[in-house]
Amino acid sequence: MANSIDDLKSTIQKHGGLAMQNRFNVIFTPPKLSLANLDGGTLLSGLISTGSISIKNFINDPRDISLMCKSASLPGRQIQTAEYQAHKEQHKYVTGFIDEDVTCEFHITQDYFIRNMFDNWQEQIFDVANYNVSYKSEYTCDVLIQQLDKERNLPIYSVVLKNAFPSSNTGITLSNESENTPQTFSVTFSYDKFETINSLGSIGVAARSVADRIINIL
Repeated sequence: MANSIDDLKSTIQKHGGLAMQNRFNVIFTPPKLSLANLDGGTLLSGLISTGSISIKNFINDPRDISLMCKSASLPGRQIQTAEYQAHKEQHKYVTGFIDEDVTCEFHITQDYFIRNMFDNWQEQIFDVANYNVSYKSEYTCDVLIQQLDKERNLPIYSVVLKNAFPSSNTGITLSNESENTPQTFSVTFSYDKFETINSLGSIGVAARSVADRIINIL
């Protein structure tokens, strides 16, 4: 506990200020098939507005995902333990760990591209018509979550979710009482484990992800 408000202010300033919840970035490139845009209405709208259709009209730009992310969470980790009896005392020893699933909330635009993307992604994971499950390497990707600083938007703490996939898409609420409420939905990611990376490494991972995104839409 601080002895005075000046001690508290001095400590915060010494460490660069307080981290802000609204300074974050989520970067990932989902499997290519989940980015396919085969909605006739959206394609027609693009034709009317631009006068032409290119290959890019059939593939959603994965760079838009970061902009549509309303909120995200950095994962926690629980150390698993078991107990043994020693000299009339109970002692704990470590047996493993459990990483928390991560939930992100996304804004929905009127073409529903972000929801369609996650629906397509889940269809690649599990074929509900034939009860077939794809190989894990075909439907996972790494998800980078960055806490950014306040002044320069540079990462100050970053984690990578290794081999992540959307294990849950929430339902979408429709209501006559929410006339001016923007539509959102949440996605829960499961993954193998998360790794904490430093700022320089985070920038490198982000740069590689941007390159992957560009390749995806060419």
